[in-house]
Amino acid sequence: MVNVGLIGLGKMGLSHLAIVNTHPAARLVGVCDAAGYVCSVLHKYTGIDVFSDYREMLDNKPLDAVVIATPSRFHGEMVREALLRGLHVFCEKPFCLDVADGLELAELAERKGVVNQVGYHNRFVGAFNEAKRLLDAQALGRIHHVRAEAYGPVVLRPKGATWRARGGEGGGCLYDYACHAIDIVNYLVGRPDAVSGTVLNRIFSRDVDDEVYATMHFADGMTGTIAANWSDDSSRRMSTQVALWGTNGRMVVDRQDVKTFIRAAAGSAAEAKEGWDVRHTTDFHRDVWFYLRGEEYSAQLDHFFRSIVEGRRENISSFASAVQTDCVVSAMLQNAGDAWRRVDSASTDPAQSRTGSGGLLSLVTGALR
Repeated sequence: MVNVGLIGLGKMGLSHLAIVNTHPAARLVGVCDAAGYVCSVLHKYTGIDVFSDYREMLDNKPLDAVVIATPSRFHGEMVREALLRGLHVFCEKPFCLDVADGLELAELAERKGVVNQVGYHNRFVGAFNEAKRLLDAQALGRIHHVRAEAYGPVVLRPKGATWRARGGEGGGCLYDYACHAIDIVNYLVGRPDAVSGTVLNRIFSRDVDDEVYATMHFADGMTGTIAANWSDDSSRRMSTQVALWGTNGRMVVDRQDVKTFIRAAAGSAAEAKEGWDVRHTTDFHRDVWFYLRGEEYSAQLDHFFRSIVEGRRENISSFASAVQTDCVVSAMLQNAGDAWRRVDSASTDPAQSRTGSGGLLSLVTGALR
């Protein structure tokens, strides 16, 4: 049984609490949040030990793992404290607002030999996993363009800012929505080498972007586009879609469907139907023991706990893979209003990047090196 501590009782924290409470291999032994009233109510009706200081929980409870679901700016210090105590860590996305912090923590987790995971739940959606299977089998041939989009209704009018809409805490649409689109691109086809034409627009927010657009450039000549808007109420909830074009066809995938157009199935290792084919999420669905918001939320925590129990250190959404997404985000921040910008692991603080002051990412003014 994995003894788990939870830090953060916001929207995602409460979702994780419900999932952890029902997992057959996990036992929730402590919860930490700055909201005293919420903690007192939780303790009164569940008996769970509650804390206002996460370090006190880490030091005084017999923990094997911790789930971190706090505002983004706290991720770095909390992950570091958990790793130094030898705990397995699941952290909500985005991983770190500072790429240098993320790199350091990914290396520390590797040295400690602990299971580490970031909450990019699209990697646990059956339709996206089927898309990856087809791409790995080269069903579309050589991919030459990819487009990833994420839309949803988060900020729909001017109002007082929450932590998500403050640049130093949440990072706006880029960190809250676009990072999902970037991460699924990294998962399906690999990380881009450079970005250009980044647009960060404010619609209702005062301090952060509400919509994001950028072009991605890959080493093999493939190109891509990212589009994200969290001020779009044409969807009831967040919607993420990826479209890919290859020499042998086209694919469009979202949480519900995988649509493929294959020119010729011969020579492909995948079982792909020629012409147009549409398969639905029910074809790829795997039952989970507890359903909340979507099976992928339970599936990602199940993967985390099973990895701990079975002693597996490889992960579908590790700190290392999340840092690659953070690198692209950082390059986009520096590229906004700039020329070409290479994606580099040695990135600087995004807050400094907004001012255009220096930075470790090399500026590319001509063709990609």
